Amino acid sequence: MSETPITLAAIRATRSLLDGRIHRTQILSSVTAARVAGAARGVRLADGQLYLKAEHLQKTGSFKPRAALARISSLTDDERRRGAITISAGNAGQAYAWAAREAGVPMTVVMPEDAVASKVAACLGYGAEVVLHGRHVGESLERLERLREDRGLVLVHPYDDPEVLLGNGSCGLEILEDLPDVDVVVVGVGGGGLLGGVTVALRESRPRVRVYGVEPEGSDALRRALAAGAPVPLVPRSVADGLNAPSAGRLATAVAKHYLEDVVVLPDAAILAGLRFAVDRLKQVLEPAGAAALAAVLTGAVPLREGDRVCVILSGGNVAVERLGELLAAAAPLGSSA
Repeated sequence: MSETPITLAAIRATRSLLDGRIHRTQILSSVTAARVAGAARGVRLADGQLYLKAEHLQKTGSFKPRAALARISSLTDDERRRGAITISAGNAGQAYAWAAREAGVPMTVVMPEDAVASKVAACLGYGAEVVLHGRHVGESLERLERLREDRGLVLVHPYDDPEVLLGNGSCGLEILEDLPDVDVVVVGVGGGGLLGGVTVALRESRPRVRVYGVEPEGSDALRRALAAGAPVPLVPRSVADGLNAPSAGRLATAVAKHYLEDVVVLPDAAILAGLRFAVDRLKQVLEPAGAAALAAVLTGAVPLREGDRVCVILSGGNVAVERLGELLAAAAPLGSSA
């Protein structure tokens, strides 16, 4: 697989490293979601079910520990002594703080000044030093570079690192074990670390699987990267803060060029409608970023065929309790009662 940056064999080896150290999240299913998704495209889904990979129930509340544990485990003894630093709107920071604590590695997390308070608190709770700087992740990068140079810290990237993609690829392997006949997998995209790993795991194992990425309109880093032929910077603006990356990763862009079916882009209103559906109909508490892929399927943005077996990755559930009510109040209902 010379055209993509990681291999299936390496994903399988990393998955063995992670076994027993993170949760093997379950596959949920919903008849109601399948009906709404099918109606949006005029088709009936396989088994009359929409399948949902529950990564919001992973350690720290998102898929990110897969990547963080893989990357922290790759540090040399000298790097462990020096300590690590990352940048994050929240979920990657929490995961790295947790993984670093497990490994006894000092961890610094740089976050935007308006980062969700509960995500900041979680990073601190896992023992990391948190530095708040900038209006968005792009501005926070400037502070990260200064701290890394001044303190001699090791950068552990939130999404654009081979170990990150390898760790996230374990999620794809689990989907295939539980749904060996899966036809479509839908993944939310920030920097693309989850998309990159999952896509290689799926397509190298089952070439007929169609993988779709989902981005917010105000944070369409991967769509821009694919159009330009390389990652381009942007100032991301979306209610789905977990998908607000300052650019797509080079590794994920390379994978997407080779393997991805398409990237679909949603307005924030559609993402919030998906969030409301998850809470109201599925009884699952997600953050907006974690509901983006679900929203894309429910609203018909993802092309589906008659009899498709579809799996959506619910990638995160780290929404502040006090914020959830506001988000739900702003969301329009999606689909009618079963």
